Amino acid sequence: MRRRFVALLPIVLVATCAPPPPTDHIRASGHVEATETRLAPDAGGRILTMTVKEGDRVETGQIILTLDRRDLELALTRVHADVAQADAQLRLVQAAARDEDVRQAESQIAIARADVSVARSELASAEQDLRRFEALLESNAGSRKQRDDAETRRNIAKDRTAAAESRVRSAEEALRRLRTGARREEIEVAHARVAAASAQAAALDKNLADTTFASPVSGIVTQKLVEVGEVIAPRTPTLVVVDLVRAWADVFVPEPAVPRIRIGQSATVHTDAGGPGLDGTVTYISPKAEFTPRNVQTVEDRSKLVYRIRVSVDNTDGVLKQGMPVEAVVPYQQ
Repeated sequence: MRRRFVALLPIVLVATCAPPPPTDHIRASGHVEATETRLAPDAGGRILTMTVKEGDRVETGQIILTLDRRDLELALTRVHADVAQADAQLRLVQAAARDEDVRQAESQIAIARADVSVARSELASAEQDLRRFEALLESNAGSRKQRDDAETRRNIAKDRTAAAESRVRSAEEALRRLRTGARREEIEVAHARVAAASAQAAALDKNLADTTFASPVSGIVTQKLVEVGEVIAPRTPTLVVVDLVRAWADVFVPEPAVPRIRIGQSATVHTDAGGPGLDGTVTYISPKAEFTPRNVQTVEDRSKLVYRIRVSVDNTDGVLKQGMPVEAVVPYQQ
């Protein structure tokens, strides 16, 4: 019995000499969080350039990518023609028919029909070229670029033909209206057409502007979700940016300590690297208890119910990183 007593004595002494827990503050463990923003341009299309990569810092207003705008430019050209045509029709229906106006309208019809003839000839030639390059491509005697360029010329010729035919119909309709006169309802319809075409032009102008995408926030690029050459739909997320300047620490305290902590009070956040720590402010106290997250403390501690406390800090120097384990010293409030 004497030997057993001697062996247990150091253990008893260590246990009785352990310092009591502090009564003026609590030390709580947790991790760093920061605001993540997924950047998504309003426009869609093929990505031509991306100026940033993962790890880069971006500033608000910095251009981060550009999209191919050729299709939008062609569409805007057509819409501007529609606006001019609708405006001309409005002026025609508002005016009374005069001999001079009739002669001018007849001249416009002749010009439009001549344009149709030229456009159809160009379309036939473009379609012939396309068939030829497709045959060459199938026999491995031509390149895909030649075939794609021929298809682009064919599509442009088709659009020009359709536009020319539309101008013929519009000119013929304008002549008919000059000869028959316009009713009030017709004038209202013409006004509506002008408004609709103008609205479409404004929408395309915005889409064109959106093909150059600037970052709406500042921060560090943590994920690059797309690559140059990809075709994206409108509002597709392209980058994830984290703002570490206004980071915070989510730490977890046991229920008995919660009544002695107040929103707005000061706290200090420490990293595993040591040092004086960063001054912060308690900005949130969760109203709901939860089990300690698995990435905090020991297995025994993770089985306890705790409350999440948020300590916001000024991280201008970039000391804190997202996900970094930290410890917060939170003074008790009387």
